[in-house]
Amino acid sequence: MDALPAQFLSQLLPQFLDFLSHGLLEWNGWAIVAWTLAVTHVTIAAVTIYLHRCQAHRALTLHPIASHVFRFWLWLTTGMVTREWVAVHRKHHARCEADGDPHSPAVFGIGTVLLRGSELYRTEAANPVTVVQYGTGTPDDWVERHVYSRFVWQGVGVMLVLDVVLFGVIGLTVWAVQMLWIPVTAAGVINGLGHWWGYRNYDGPHAATNIGPLGLLIGGEELHNNHHTYPTSARLSSRWFEFDVGWLYIRLLQACGLARVTRVAPRPRRAAPKPEADLHTLHAVIANRHEVMARYARMLRRAFRQDAKQVHDVMFDKPFLAQVDRLLRRDPGLVTGEQADALALFLRHRGALLTMQQLRADLADLWQRQHAAPEELLAHLRQWCERAELSGIGMLRDFATRLRSYA
Repeated sequence: MDALPAQFLSQLLPQFLDFLSHGLLEWNGWAIVAWTLAVTHVTIAAVTIYLHRCQAHRALTLHPIASHVFRFWLWLTTGMVTREWVAVHRKHHARCEADGDPHSPAVFGIGTVLLRGSELYRTEAANPVTVVQYGTGTPDDWVERHVYSRFVWQGVGVMLVLDVVLFGVIGLTVWAVQMLWIPVTAAGVINGLGHWWGYRNYDGPHAATNIGPLGLLIGGEELHNNHHTYPTSARLSSRWFEFDVGWLYIRLLQACGLARVTRVAPRPRRAAPKPEADLHTLHAVIANRHEVMARYARMLRRAFRQDAKQVHDVMFDKPFLAQVDRLLRRDPGLVTGEQADALALFLRHRGALLTMQQLRADLADLWQRQHAAPEELLAHLRQWCERAELSGIGMLRDFATRLRSYA
């Protein structure tokens, strides 16, 4: 009788060890790598489409089926609670780069955000004041209260079992990559590098940057400067060379009737320049003010570089000129203190550049006077165009003509 269990175990043990080696699917290494990349991509798509653009910023609405599929997947692969994530992200926008920002490199340092970004997130998510103040409007149905918010780590536990069953022991590695994907790419790369290094299409009080062609890895979230400029836009791309894969998925969901876009950043529309700006021109210029100021900054820096080629000025060394080049990217209202003094010191020796910088500040005043009557703002715009055309500076004349073409 004792021999039967021993014989049974001797037959079962090799099968069990073979199962641990290959799992149910018995895939090779490359197939498992492809699977891992695919499922982590679904996770980042769920974060950017559902948590970020839909729940945090209301840039789109999702069909209940799509919304719940995203919620379920995030429960399995991240353990994040919708209300907590939304609250932390909204607080980040409300307190951006200042005390109270949950994960700004300007507050904590780039090393801390890169290496401990997920820890910073968990600390803020555990703050009940933050969750109550910033987490309004998120799902609060029976499933959310009794499953997703209550059994947070059970979901990732289920995913661990599934990975081992499907792939064997290597499934532990697949699961580990899944668990690290959001802490590394979102909490580290987006919240860290996205506020520290990269290029900026638009200036602003935030330090957000676009960090290059990583869209397939982080769902379009690399276009972080664009997002902080237009936070309620469902589309994060802004210039012709930028690719937002998250926007592609949103359009596909929209085509299937599973999503409805509510807001996107404005795209400039232009017609033949009018002899004189009218109220339609005024509204179009104000609506596209970020694009207008970004284009003006590029024009001013181009003029600065042309000037540098023509004039060899021994008064200023290369580090100083490099500082001036950087400062000309900034909106005049954001340059203060020693930076403003350095810029003024240089510009007083450059008549054309000084005029362009002064007119830049006057143009920005157009949308800072929010309570002025439309007729008063229109008179300001017309006066600005007249001054630009009479300046004798070709770039300013061309820019005034461009403003009168906004429609």
